[in-house]
Amino acid sequence: MMISNSQFYLVTFLVLLCIVSSVRSADIKTFNVIDFGAVGDGRTDDLPAFLKAWEAVCQSESSRVILVIPKRKKFLLKPSEFDGPCKPSSIHIQVSGNIIAPNSKSAWDGAATNAWLTFANIDHLTVNGNGVFDGQGHIWWSNACTNDNTSPETQCKGPTALIFRRCDQLRVRGVTIIRSARSHIILTACNEVSIANIRIMSPGDSLNTDGIDVSGSTNVQIQNSLIATGDDCIAIGGGSSNISISGITCGPGHGISIGSLGEGGFEVVEDVNVRNCTMKDTLAGVRIKTWQGGEGYARRIAFEGIVFIAVNNPIILDQFYCPSRVNCKKDTAAVALSDITFRGILGTSLMDEVINLSCSETVGCKNILVDRVYISSVNGNPVHAKCINAHGRYTHTSPAVKCLLLP
Repeated sequence: MMISNSQFYLVTFLVLLCIVSSVRSADIKTFNVIDFGAVGDGRTDDLPAFLKAWEAVCQSESSRVILVIPKRKKFLLKPSEFDGPCKPSSIHIQVSGNIIAPNSKSAWDGAATNAWLTFANIDHLTVNGNGVFDGQGHIWWSNACTNDNTSPETQCKGPTALIFRRCDQLRVRGVTIIRSARSHIILTACNEVSIANIRIMSPGDSLNTDGIDVSGSTNVQIQNSLIATGDDCIAIGGGSSNISISGITCGPGHGISIGSLGEGGFEVVEDVNVRNCTMKDTLAGVRIKTWQGGEGYARRIAFEGIVFIAVNNPIILDQFYCPSRVNCKKDTAAVALSDITFRGILGTSLMDEVINLSCSETVGCKNILVDRVYISSVNGNPVHAKCINAHGRYTHTSPAVKCLLLP
């Protein structure tokens, strides 16, 4: 029987497709923490099993590896670090069950109290699923000090739930992080990061529980997520650039912040875009905060398409940042702020001063644009703007920002 050219090409294509699919399947290896001894009853310390599973994952000869944390299980993990570099070209952690921190501070005896779970030096890491990371922060919030005789400013801090350090091409999707003792997620020295469709939740009165902190990282996208905390929903720290934040619902919390910058020396933040976000019942809305006496600059930053619902302090530029109000520096040096845009913003405020542009008398803030910003008082009171040495312009804005000084 003769075979036509079209039939020959079709058969050849199907054979090749089967071969490629077979190769791809063979190139993906799946590990399950249960197979390494994890119990998942919420009482047994499952960290030894997780570390064994991680060693197998990290040393696997397969190019793509999946680590499964199965559903309907609750895994108790003491503080630990999962390190690379690893052999696979990509690692996928599928979080379907719940991972919980110890409910006693003694679990951190002999370990640093600044972190619960750390992932370091792992490129092409994906963490996703509908599981939950529970930091059990309530044991720290009531008495956060590790030593009653130490200074509260330096010692009253609990562990961050998840730290990603030097993880390039990182993806975090779908997971929920609750009740962290301190910040819920910290990104540091990472490049090409995407965080989307996650939930972060802690009580509004929990101390220092930032949602996501970004420092020393570049090309970061944070999208379409719900963040409710006791501090900044998202904070961008020094050394960060090309940051895109969109579709965030924030509240309770302290809004979305750049900074604080300059306390530890020369710091730089640039090319940040925050758009299409909603702040509800937050202490602040969008703000940039820098310490007096700091060095460096923050520039090319835009807040666009923001909605405020009963926010205390909607728009703030603060070059006099000193939250303790004690022993604040009186220094004319400051982190320079320039090319800052507030555009397409509307909503309500619990305060009458809805725009506060407080800049250093010597350095000042330059090229500030306030465009189509409409903020009113929840109580129907008259609202106003305040400026100190802020330079730029405003258009189609209520209240008028007449205090902006044209260059």
